[in-house]
Amino acid sequence: MSAKPEHYDVIRKPVITEKATMASEAGAVVFEVAIGATKPQVKEAIEALFGVKVKAVNTTITKGKRKRFRGIRGVRKDVKKAYVTLEEGNTIDVTTGL
Repeated sequence: MSAKPEHYDVIRKPVITEKATMASEAGAVVFEVAIGATKPQVKEAIEALFGVKVKAVNTTITKGKRKRFRGIRGVRKDVKKAYVTLEEGNTIDVTTGL
């Protein structure tokens, strides 16, 4: 399978946090994805880019915080995260990067 450019539009970057590390011990990997990406699109992109079998995809949308930028009120962008559960025997090493 070859990776189409659209796959790189769906998946932005891996999320490396304490919670994401705990999820990886349970066989899940966390990615920041495009805000309009659907679960089937995320599944297809992960399988094409990394060559693994995906069991399930769960998504969350974190609303952007209200912050002050140089004294002017603004809002950070909303972020969509995908918790990708892999089939048994499949692994993704997110430290190597895309």
